[in-house]
Amino acid sequence: MAAIDLIVLGMLKKQPLSAYDIQKLVEYRNISKWVKISTPSIYKKVIQLEEKGLLQSVSVRENNMPEKAVYSLTARGEQEFERLMRELAAQPIRIFLDFNAVIVNLDSLPPEMQSACIDSIEIQIKELKSYLEKNLREKENAPEVPETGMAVLRQQMALADAIENWAASLKDKFV
Repeated sequence: MAAIDLIVLGMLKKQPLSAYDIQKLVEYRNISKWVKISTPSIYKKVIQLEEKGLLQSVSVRENNMPEKAVYSLTARGEQEFERLMRELAAQPIRIFLDFNAVIVNLDSLPPEMQSACIDSIEIQIKELKSYLEKNLREKENAPEVPETGMAVLRQQMALADAIENWAASLKDKFV
C-alpha cells in the first residue's frame, strides 16, 4: 500500500516517532478520513519498512514507561519517500465512494426505499460537512497545522459540497 508507506515515511521524514506517536498523528490529522489507514496497519507498516531497510529504530525508555521503538528514516527511506511522492503524484486520480454501490442499484428498489437510501446518503453528507466545518474552524489558525493539512481539509470540504449538490439533483430524479 503505497499511500500508507508515504504517510508513514513522510511523518518520519519530519521527526523520529514511535508507532504509537504516528498513530496519534494520524488520528489528530484525521488522515483515516481520506486515506484508508488503520491503527493495526501503522504498527505492521513500521515493522515492514524497517525490515526493508527504509527505517531504523532505537529503543527508548521515558520515566517509568515501558521501552518503545522510535523510528527514523534511513538514506534508503529518504529515497523511497521521494520515489513514492513522484509516483503517487503522477497516478490517475481515483475517487472511490462506497455509496456508489447503492446508487447503481437504486432502480432495483421500490420508490419508497429509493428515497430512504438517498435520504440516508444525504444525512451522511451533512454529518461529514458538519465534521469538516468544525475541523476547519478549529485548525484554521492553529500554528501547528501545516498549510498542506489545511489544503486537504479544504479539498474534502469542496468534495462534500459537490456531493451534497449532486445528491440533491439525484433526489429530484428519483423521488
